[in-house]
Amino acid sequence: MQPLTYLALGDSYTIGEGVPVYENFPYQTVHMLRRAGYPFLAPEIVARTGWTTDELKEGIEHTPLLESYQFVSLLIGVNNQYRGRSAEEYGRHFELLLQQALSLAGNKVQRVFVLSIPDWGVTPFAEGRDRAAIAREIDLFNKTAQQITQQANITFIDITPGTREAASDPGLLAADQLHPSGKEYARWAVKLAAAIKIVLK
Repeated sequence: MQPLTYLALGDSYTIGEGVPVYENFPYQTVHMLRRAGYPFLAPEIVARTGWTTDELKEGIEHTPLLESYQFVSLLIGVNNQYRGRSAEEYGRHFELLLQQALSLAGNKVQRVFVLSIPDWGVTPFAEGRDRAAIAREIDLFNKTAQQITQQANITFIDITPGTREAASDPGLLAADQLHPSGKEYARWAVKLAAAIKIVLK
């Protein structure tokens, strides 16, 4: 079998801010798939902490990439919410990014995966903020992304409920008390690897 390629697009949740690179979800996903016998190359990642949708779009355009990848994941939007930008604007930007992701996957819808935005409102970092309002906004952004994703016949992986367990399980957070730990990223990787395996069978 030819080596398989995977491109991960996103922000701090994709690079794994606060954990070693091998603990972020793209690397853990590839590790799981390799153990299952699939010859994946190391994931390519276009992501930066703090990026919004428009900054990711610009980042993709300024990064030398292959013409296409066997698999592409997209997880973006938390910084739009954090900066108080609207769900309507997010939806417009997200749709353009999803089309970019699809193009980078050779226009094969089954090879693109969208992950939902985690709820950072449950973390100690959000102390003193309106946690309920953050949750409502995250839910609205995720509903917007899910509708656009499903209309395009692309797989949407909902990881948000699990991220809310960090309210009672500090082991799911990195040392910065905001970003997920390797343990939490492993749970995302299990879901993504399972979805990719279905396509590879």
